[in-house]
Amino acid sequence: MLHVERLSRRFGGVYALRDVGLQVESGEVRGIIGPNGAGKSTLFHLIAGHLRANSGQISFRGQGIDRLSPHERAKRGIAIVYQGARVFRGMSVLENVMVGAHLRARHGFLGAAFRSSRARREEAELQALARTLLEEVGLTELTDRPAESLPLGQQRALQVARALAANPTLLLLDEPASGLREQERTRLAELIRRLRARGLTILLVEHDVRLVTSLSDRVTVLDLGAVIAEGKPAAIREDPAVIGAYLGSALTA
Repeated sequence: MLHVERLSRRFGGVYALRDVGLQVESGEVRGIIGPNGAGKSTLFHLIAGHLRANSGQISFRGQGIDRLSPHERAKRGIAIVYQGARVFRGMSVLENVMVGAHLRARHGFLGAAFRSSRARREEAELQALARTLLEEVGLTELTDRPAESLPLGQQRALQVARALAANPTLLLLDEPASGLREQERTRLAELIRRLRARGLTILLVEHDVRLVTSLSDRVTVLDLGAVIAEGKPAAIREDPAVIGAYLGSALTA
């Protein structure tokens, strides 16, 4: 599904990533962990296209995507949910999800402006899709609420529904559990398991090692911009290089 080869990105004279390699299989949940400043979010921005690499290559479903814009990568099936709760203020929960479905829209500007029958049909289809996705993430009863009025955990679920509206095959989750309470983390984990069960490939960046190892098929560990370990969750927990990078604390949490 995703192949990253010798990927490097520097800011000034400092490398955020150096010669990073990654291969993710279709349907896999891959955890990406590492201390603060390890390069995790930079890697996500490079895959999504919001940053360009200084060197290296990224292939998605067998095709190079290094020259593609974020919009073009999204059309190919890559969606990202950022750490911060990013919702469209002044719009309802349902409208927020419908915005995410814009890549599926077929009618043009004039059709939308003049409310053609085709545009109305398509809008009804997108609204039905949005309602289905809100049910999937547990927000069915909140469709008409202002998006910004939701608590953080529900805003994160809304972001996931909006990302799913574009029908991705690869979902990047950037620290989705950050700031969530224990009950919200439990619901998030259940959601990720449901998404994996339907065949979605997921990359999960997260500081909560216990959460990552409970959800991931394999875990890649970054430190100072380089991959220091990769393998099954149980092996990662016992890897001396990983324990050293975390000073032993995060792996026993």
